[in-house]
Amino acid sequence: MTFEIKGSEFLKDGSSVKIISGAVHYFRNMPDTWTDIFKKMKAMGCNCVETYCAWNLHEKQPGSYDFEGNLDISLFLQKAAEEGLMAIVRPGPYICAEWEFGGLPWWIQADDEIEIRCSNAAYIKYFDRYLEKLFAEIRPHLCTNGGNVIMLQCENEYGYYGDDREYLRYLYKSYREKGIDVPLFTSDGTAKDNLLDGYIDGCMAALNFGSRVEENFRAHDELFPDQPKMCMEMWNGWFDAWGDEKHHTTSAEDYAKAVDDMLTKGSVNMYMFIGGTNFGFMSGANHYEKFAPDVTSYDYDALLTECGDVTPKYLAIRDVIMKHTGEILPEIPADRVKKAYGKVVLTEKAGIFDNLDRLSAPVHSDVPLCMEKYGQGYGYIAYTTVLGRDYENVKLSFESLGDRAQIYVNKELAGIVYINDSLETEISAKAGDRLTVLCENMGRANFGSKMMRKKGIAGRCLLGNKIHFGWDVYTLPMDNLGSVAYSAEEPQERSVFYRGVFTVDKAFDTFLKTDNFTKGFVTVNGFNIGRYWEIGPQQTLYIPASLLKEGENEIVIFESDGIKGEPVVELVDTPVLG
Repeated sequence: MTFEIKGSEFLKDGSSVKIISGAVHYFRNMPDTWTDIFKKMKAMGCNCVETYCAWNLHEKQPGSYDFEGNLDISLFLQKAAEEGLMAIVRPGPYICAEWEFGGLPWWIQADDEIEIRCSNAAYIKYFDRYLEKLFAEIRPHLCTNGGNVIMLQCENEYGYYGDDREYLRYLYKSYREKGIDVPLFTSDGTAKDNLLDGYIDGCMAALNFGSRVEENFRAHDELFPDQPKMCMEMWNGWFDAWGDEKHHTTSAEDYAKAVDDMLTKGSVNMYMFIGGTNFGFMSGANHYEKFAPDVTSYDYDALLTECGDVTPKYLAIRDVIMKHTGEILPEIPADRVKKAYGKVVLTEKAGIFDNLDRLSAPVHSDVPLCMEKYGQGYGYIAYTTVLGRDYENVKLSFESLGDRAQIYVNKELAGIVYINDSLETEISAKAGDRLTVLCENMGRANFGSKMMRKKGIAGRCLLGNKIHFGWDVYTLPMDNLGSVAYSAEEPQERSVFYRGVFTVDKAFDTFLKTDNFTKGFVTVNGFNIGRYWEIGPQQTLYIPASLLKEGENEIVIFESDGIKGEPVVELVDTPVLG
């Protein structure tokens, strides 16, 4: 296959082609579902799939790379090719995508010399090294090498962020020097200033928007009259943040009209075809006036649901595509089976204070430092200190906090501090009491000027308006829960691990209801399926069938805020997203 951009046309094997694509993030979906997703794309009329790449998953620690399991982008591209789909890859290094830190690895924040998304030498060194490893996975799949990858993106929505044109030119040069010889593009907002600051010479300029096609292309038509017209992210839904009143949904009819208009004008990539899941601690956040961390589900009200079911929106778009192409499309594959396995009693318990030394080795600090300075990226971190005198209704305050902290005197909760509320509380304690600040990282900002804000206690901690010195710090990434010591007894504290088992005769997709729990995260057979929080809107967590096994399966819940009833969860066959 050959693919090129010639004037205002895309040419495949020398003939004009309209790209009809959908977004599928390999890292938000399990590998055993990829073929099902691709078959549903073909049955809807797509000829292409688009994906971002998540640097922070591929290089979790500096210089250590992972392309296995649901990070196997090479296999993802191969399976897409087997179903007859072209592919568009958006490597970043920054991707946004409502993903933790916009896809950037947490550990670059530990280097005080780094400034992201600009010509900073340290930043360039790190992303150049990563791109070389990533491109080694992608290069065999380029259409110039006989594969299905027709285009790659340089950066992402840079016109919203900055104005370092030397940085953008360097990225373009770096892609070419690393053997990426297919057409390159940028994706930006629709305003003229977005395009002027985000466009890179040598790249096609694409747009991101969700409706009003002609209006949104006005600046592009003026600036790039002889380029192909493509919406690289035609948004068909939206993401949810914890505390939103309801799950975001959009009209199938309105979206079908927008896609119809876009296909009349040019090519389209529908964002998202399937949203998938922010497994683990990988959901991002918006941070403007308020900090708004995203929920675990990335259902997005997309064309397929989080678990891959066909929606009315999918069917409406299928009709639109058939109108434009005149093709007779394949039969739509059946949705995967879901099963309600019933209630599970979590019979084993373990308090976090009783297990701190099992989970972590303390590091002594004169003053608390941010999470990143202790070599930790995600999860929780506990700062503990023994008080040298009595305190009565004394103010405890923080210069900066990322993002939520529970304040304990011994094992008793004395207060909760959240970045959106107040960064201070009052405590009373006696000499010899242990003060603990248990901080939770709820997701780094994935967009805007506050992306580099640190997690944990990122500034001075004041006790009675004085700097308090002498802390022992426990890093709690929560990736080693096998060391937790459980018992049948109820711990005398609020932050507790609960463990239970359930039996499966055959593995199917299912959903976990946590109605009796308040806030925390869940692992199933050691895999972190994500966070829950009673404030919603999301009320169930998706468990893909591939995480289950025939026979006995383990559920572990870390409940930070205290349960509301018996430690019982339920596995149901229908999601509740709010």
